[in-house]
Amino acid sequence: MNIGLFGGTFDPIHKGHIALARAAQERFHLARIYFVPADVPPHKQRQPLTPYFHRYAMVALATMGNKAFVPSLLEAPNTVPIEEKRGKGQQKEPALVRPNYSIDTVRRLKHSLKKSDRLFFLIGVDAFDEIAKWHEAEALFHACEFIVASRPGYSLADLANALPRSLRPSEAVTKPFAKQPAKGDLALNGVTVHLLDNVHQRVSATAIRKAIAEKRSLKKFVDPQVEEYIKKMGLDKS
Repeated sequence: MNIGLFGGTFDPIHKGHIALARAAQERFHLARIYFVPADVPPHKQRQPLTPYFHRYAMVALATMGNKAFVPSLLEAPNTVPIEEKRGKGQQKEPALVRPNYSIDTVRRLKHSLKKSDRLFFLIGVDAFDEIAKWHEAEALFHACEFIVASRPGYSLADLANALPRSLRPSEAVTKPFAKQPAKGDLALNGVTVHLLDNVHQRVSATAIRKAIAEKRSLKKFVDPQVEEYIKKMGLDKS
């Protein structure tokens, strides 16, 4: 069985997220896609975020129309094992709780899957561009396959050069890819990256926040039920 894992802050979940998931589901015949809102995202530890339970609720609303889309509590507060929160070798809770690293989430999910299941990690190309900086990035590539939502301007060489240094091919190997758009599959050094093109939508959390601040409709950005939730819970007043 093919399984997808789609993590993020989802603050809020928008139509771009859903478009990526649908394209991945269709192309790779994903039986389930777990949408995993992060409680403490590593790259946004000091940035204000909408409380976790609101973000999870919006994910649940946005995914109701597809039985294969599963809102997941894998990174919910109080569900991550305490040893993961502290980090190895730490006996006391640190001032800053250990963030939700993707490798930890992938390992927990794989414990619930069959050995014959294939796990795919869904991600946008902008985030993939920083993948080498992620915690235990090499282990993450060995634990699952990647599905990357590409967009114009990226080449296969860009994707190859974004890999962790130990997995990155030499310049002689990547040079021929420089003029090839990021589409199809990229298989190098035992790493498999699948590219999805034509799914990029010009939607961002920044654009949504701007629309909220200007009291404009969010219809073009988010599911109607998500927009209603934002208004009902007063999330548009922050």
